[in-house]
Amino acid sequence: MKKQFILFYVALIVAAPICFGQASPPTSDKFAKEAEITDLEKAAWEAFKNKQADAFKKLLSKRYCGVYAEGIKSADAEAADMAKFDLRDYSLGDMKVTFPSIGVAVVTYKATQQATFAGQDISGAYNCASVLIVRRGKWLVVFHTEVKAP
Repeated sequence: MKKQFILFYVALIVAAPICFGQASPPTSDKFAKEAEITDLEKAAWEAFKNKQADAFKKLLSKRYCGVYAEGIKSADAEAADMAKFDLRDYSLGDMKVTFPSIGVAVVTYKATQQATFAGQDISGAYNCASVLIVRRGKWLVVFHTEVKAP
């Protein structure tokens, strides 16, 4: 009987860390934050499409960096290039948001766009990612990149 009692406690000690190490189920607060991040990303695309430079720049951090095949851009360069873009239509899909630390969000997604840049057709599917940070209680895009999908 004593042997069974000892085995029970050993099993309990071994199993306890496994139980407590399980990921907690997503909370409604997490879902709300994910929705806020995806809504901000969609708002940035909509502002860019409608050539609303001021609204677009309000979504970006002062230290924003955009990385593209044609180069690395600041927030001002992104807004200035807006005039060269004709984003006729777009769709965003397969959006995934992760929070690697407090106040930091990473969103990845696929974008399909019908667009031209400086008169050249750049339509197609793109794999995109943005990093957002919280500053003074507001989420801002600090980094964005797009890579044309194969």
